[in-house]
Amino acid sequence: MASRNSRSLRGVFRPFPFMLRTLPLAAFALAGMPPAFAAERTQAFDIAPQPLAAALNAFADASGMALSYPAELAAGLQSPGVKGQFTAQQALQRLLSGSGLAPRTTANGTITLEKAPAAPAEVSTLSAVTVSGSRSYGASDPYSKDYAVDKSFAATKTNTPIFETPTSIQVVSRAVMDDQKTTRIKDALENVSGVRANPSLGGGTGFIIRGFRNGNVYRNGLMASEAFFGDFDAGNLENVEVIKGPAQLYGRTEPGGMINLTTKRGLDSAYYSLEQQFGNYDHYRTQWDAGGPLTADKSLVYRFSGAYQSNGSFRDFVSVDRMVFNPSITWRPSDATDLTLDIEGTDKTAPADFGIPVIGKRPAAIPISRNLGDPNTPMGEQSGVKIGTEINHRFNQDWAIHNRFLASLAEGGTTFVNPGPAFNAAAALNQTTGLMQRNIFRQITEQEHYAANLDVTGKFQTGELKHDLLVGFDFYRTFNKYGGDGRWKSANPALAINIYDPYPSYGIPQATFDNAFATVGDTFGTATNGGIGNRASIYNGWYGVYFQDQITLWDKLHVMGGGRYDWTETGRGNGFDFATAESQVNAFKREDQGFSPKVGIAYELFDELNLYGNWTTSFGANNAPSADGRSFDPQIGEQFEAGIKTRLFDQRLLATLAYYHLEKDNILVNDLSTPDPFDKIANLQRSQGIELDMTGYLSNNFSLIGSYAFTDARVLKDYSGATRGNRLNNVPEHSGSLWLRYDANGYAAKDGFSAGLGGVAAGQREGDNANSFQMPGYVRMDAFLAYKHKIGGSRITAQFNIRNLLDKEYYESTDPDSNVAPALGVYPGAPLTAVGSIRVEY
Repeated sequence: MASRNSRSLRGVFRPFPFMLRTLPLAAFALAGMPPAFAAERTQAFDIAPQPLAAALNAFADASGMALSYPAELAAGLQSPGVKGQFTAQQALQRLLSGSGLAPRTTANGTITLEKAPAAPAEVSTLSAVTVSGSRSYGASDPYSKDYAVDKSFAATKTNTPIFETPTSIQVVSRAVMDDQKTTRIKDALENVSGVRANPSLGGGTGFIIRGFRNGNVYRNGLMASEAFFGDFDAGNLENVEVIKGPAQLYGRTEPGGMINLTTKRGLDSAYYSLEQQFGNYDHYRTQWDAGGPLTADKSLVYRFSGAYQSNGSFRDFVSVDRMVFNPSITWRPSDATDLTLDIEGTDKTAPADFGIPVIGKRPAAIPISRNLGDPNTPMGEQSGVKIGTEINHRFNQDWAIHNRFLASLAEGGTTFVNPGPAFNAAAALNQTTGLMQRNIFRQITEQEHYAANLDVTGKFQTGELKHDLLVGFDFYRTFNKYGGDGRWKSANPALAINIYDPYPSYGIPQATFDNAFATVGDTFGTATNGGIGNRASIYNGWYGVYFQDQITLWDKLHVMGGGRYDWTETGRGNGFDFATAESQVNAFKREDQGFSPKVGIAYELFDELNLYGNWTTSFGANNAPSADGRSFDPQIGEQFEAGIKTRLFDQRLLATLAYYHLEKDNILVNDLSTPDPFDKIANLQRSQGIELDMTGYLSNNFSLIGSYAFTDARVLKDYSGATRGNRLNNVPEHSGSLWLRYDANGYAAKDGFSAGLGGVAAGQREGDNANSFQMPGYVRMDAFLAYKHKIGGSRITAQFNIRNLLDKEYYESTDPDSNVAPALGVYPGAPLTAVGSIRVEY
């Protein structure tokens, strides 16, 4: 990243004026420049061979000076290191040896790095120069306060600069999450246009991107989890990437977009952080982060991050205990090879909460704190472990091979005191009296998920065309098991409750829960033997090959083309036990295959403005039966997108303005004409709109991240004929966000005051695809105040955050797990919430 204004112990820090693709310039002696290396003194350097970016940061720490350069120049390069007594310029020259880079002094006297020509002039030493600017933070540097991230791995798998990629890409950095005190990715994604959390009140969190719900989230480039297990704590994350439109490289992704979580990895320099948070609703959270080298030559580095949180809620009878830990270790047996092993463990204990029902066309006029479950409901539990590996080998500076593997294992059990019948709002709730029928149900879930890929990347040139090539293969397999005890399709009159005066009915005896769990019969759909099943098993197998070529001409025209071919195998079965359900899966598997092409083009009119467009497609297998037992053709998505990207304020601010038109066919929705809640029919839906995202710096003191989305998402064809032309549920026509941070002493200062103010807004949304009720629009304001103080080698940060500063009442979404009758589950947003924190870094 380019550096920003800051105070320096060694001179006046000035901003690096731009963060650009750079033209190859000759390396030359910088004669006659102002002195910077006082008396040309020598000092001891001991910097091990390592990635060049890390070596340059070590040089900054050792010399007390810093370089300011485009981060992409050092990407993938190795440094031979330096050891011994040298002047600073001699040490820098040795660090750059073999890199193809050379120092250059800019017009304002700062020093940067640029590519050297094929036959550089010999230079033995550097003449005296002025080195200014603050430390160039890498994207994974834990001290970084950068809002802007200039590269995205997930979009192209080649770490191409976002500005040059003909796709809308947004990245929420660690600095944004720290300032906003984000603990779950659902909150981080409020900063991205066209993205809305769609939480399940009885499970995890899915997301709506450009109008289409996405239940899958990727982790370091591999599919990691489905929404039921998706609470997604942010404690171990480096950043969150959102790729808008079909992420064609990845196979089974929703056409609206893809979410990729980048986890923290090993560090070349020692870093330790401990943070304690406390807030209202009995909020307590301990968050830690530690990393550094385990060997003197830094061939073995580690990272151990995570968090433990315990909190109550504004909702009655609701409390949460959540833990995440993420140890990671990286071994570099040589300069060309690195191997990483990381493990993520999660555990969550919380009760189910079905939220607030609808009366008429709006959420019921009852306190948003009111829980219509029961205080004696057993706590639900979810736990999981993810084991990931990554191997990278560079044959040379241009060609490399990459292998990744991820195993995700999870299990959970949740007890619901739910509206009954759960899928019949008219029968469950008397709109006149407010009497709600209920019953007791428990669901157990197990998931085994395995994913892997193998990529080959290379750079070469044909004439004037520069190629960045990717060829790869991937697969994943998922085994999901669902089981139910009790009833959710019928009501127990003894458990009825009045939503306006529920308290006399609270307190279900434990014996009632035990008896309910012993009852089986109506938890799932009709089994193939004609009975009713209470166990379900789902299998997905997916293989794909893909290629992509990014071609650059004149350093201004970027053309990206590629394609992917998929082979899929899916199956689903119901039965009275898992053995029966699995036998049905094996007996009725469906196989599909298909090719998905893509093409994109971007042209840099000038250094600050880029025009781009793309046509992309997606392929997704369907895995659900119709009422007569038929399966469905694959889901097909197609998107046209055009837009502009700008780099303003000396290219410190990155903004993207995009128009898109997106259609998705064979979307499975519930078939309300049958009694089986798993019966589906296929619809055609369309989303089109305009999106604006911006992130970065207005000046050394002001940083921002903001978004706006106009989204017109509708049902084009409904084969049941009930919802054609209607708006898609939970998608506002207008939505946006803005967050502004002020740093009194500059963003890179090691001490001083910071403050932030922001807002999130959403217009009226339809609660279901039938458009039978609406959730009102809202504006929520948030703020923070922080003070950083450096003591010796440590930095202490005290911070105070307020979420929903004006204490507005609003509703986030309807429950997707109640998607046959979402009017029974509306999720309210939290009222004013305050969190104080103390963090120590050293």
